[in-house]
Amino acid sequence: MSTYLPTLKQLQYLVALQEHGHFGNAAEACFVTQSTLSAGLRELESLLGLTLVERTRRVVRFTPVGERIAKQARRVLAEADVLTDLARAAGKPLSGELRMGVIPTIAPFLLPRLLPRLRAEWPDLKLYLREEVTAAACDSLQRGRLDCVLLALPYRCGDVESADMFEDKLFFAFPASQKAEFANRVPPEAIDERELLLLEDGHCLKDHALAACNRPELGAEAAMLGTSLHTLVQMVDNGLGVTLLPEMAIDAGILNGTSVLTRPLDAEKPSRRIALAWRKGSPRAKEFTLLADALKKVA
Repeated sequence: MSTYLPTLKQLQYLVALQEHGHFGNAAEACFVTQSTLSAGLRELESLLGLTLVERTRRVVRFTPVGERIAKQARRVLAEADVLTDLARAAGKPLSGELRMGVIPTIAPFLLPRLLPRLRAEWPDLKLYLREEVTAAACDSLQRGRLDCVLLALPYRCGDVESADMFEDKLFFAFPASQKAEFANRVPPEAIDERELLLLEDGHCLKDHALAACNRPELGAEAAMLGTSLHTLVQMVDNGLGVTLLPEMAIDAGILNGTSVLTRPLDAEKPSRRIALAWRKGSPRAKEFTLLADALKKVA
């Protein structure tokens, strides 16, 4: 075996630079200085005897061979993650580091209840959390940046396994001034698309809400798109429209301090499924199932 092999750290630098297209951002993602990352890449190029990246003041451009090597580097890093997972799976369950992604329509409402319980039950677990919209979280999972993702289904997250935890019902939310209009359960056909406020694209809750209503045209006619559920609630409280909220957020107190009212949706499937997902075939699958069970108890 050659003694002149690239290090995993050098490959991480290369992949990070390709992902971010900027030396400073890549260095930040790798938790090193820009000079350290640049030096590591120069050492890699010297080792291979190739130019992998063309450097200019404004643009970072990968050479054709640099693109191919970066693609292979991803595979090498993924296999290194599997090796680490095998070692962790052979040890004490739910101990050591675990990188979990959580989507924004779950994180602020479930984590405050979840984290104290996990710390008490699994004191040796070092849980690192990353909040991302579903598409980004699933991409991070496939690329090995995350070990598992707490998300809402249905959603196509790639080649993954998952454990369902619970159903999260969706509720119709409206200003108190419209109390007389919505006395009981609200059928989807009663929702005025001209008043509907939804989350912007990238949030799977938008798709789940439209699916629950079985009215896909609502997405095209929505009055305004918000960046978070808290923003939507404030807009509804100010009489700017109506929206759909998950029960999880309501139970966590998102309506506290507002006059916003809610009613159940009178629909066939007015809910989303909260689940934990991980890469298919992961050596830590039993751990993730155990973690999902623990999360289910909290919920």
